[in-house]
Amino acid sequence: MKLIFDHVSHTCSKAVTQAYSTSFSMATKMLSLSIRQDIYNIYGFVRFADEIVDSFHDYDKEKLFNMFESDLEAALEHKISLNPILNSFQETYHKYGIDKHLVNSFMDSMRLDLHKKDYLTDAEYKTYIYGSADVVGLMCLKVFVKGDNAKFDALKDSAMSLGSAFQKVNFLRDLKEDFEDLSRTYFPNTDLNKLNEASKKAIITEIEEDFAKGLEGIKRLPLEAKFGVFMAYRYYSKLLEKLKKTPALQIKSTRIRVPNYRKIELLTRSYVKYQLNLL
Repeated sequence: MKLIFDHVSHTCSKAVTQAYSTSFSMATKMLSLSIRQDIYNIYGFVRFADEIVDSFHDYDKEKLFNMFESDLEAALEHKISLNPILNSFQETYHKYGIDKHLVNSFMDSMRLDLHKKDYLTDAEYKTYIYGSADVVGLMCLKVFVKGDNAKFDALKDSAMSLGSAFQKVNFLRDLKEDFEDLSRTYFPNTDLNKLNEASKKAIITEIEEDFAKGLEGIKRLPLEAKFGVFMAYRYYSKLLEKLKKTPALQIKSTRIRVPNYRKIELLTRSYVKYQLNLL
């Protein structure tokens, strides 16, 4: 029965989320059950595309990416896929009327990671972030507002700012891995060989501005989504706080993390703030 296959597909998307990101998985569990699976479905799709370009070093990444993209197009057209991750995603895509432009922009940014190593201008940097992060936030926003276009338009800018903030924190956290293992540098006008406190401060100031805009949008989200997104915001804010306190040279040599016990503390404190309406 198709229902069994769809259930298996959903289980796969949830398993991918739990396996690849404890923080995102924790935040997703804080969403209403009515929208939780759809966020798993989006995450599974974007994670698989990202893994192809970031992790499969012993294989022909471009060939794999082309195959994945072809399967994606078929899934969206025919509303089914034998790839359970894409089968789940196409369901959410059609259910909420996600704009194809968002999917295309995401895939375009992922394709850039196959070959592009440096982002030398602000325009290149912003285009990459829009495709790799902002549009993912917008896909999730479509779910949060349950396809309501008026609500979507009202919250669109804040969702993009939050997506940008999350991605830029990831860039700063993964500086060593991106630079040494993948030979990538995302921040324009920044010489990572000579990363200093001044350039680190400029990056962090930019992220803090994005977070401020994103928080304003979180406050206006539907109740089904508000606490889960606030939890993700709190986690990334804590990670940024740690990065802010870490010397620039140390950021280049190690990956900064928030331990799991701190994530539990954040969850507890965030829940208290949410219950007391202190967002």
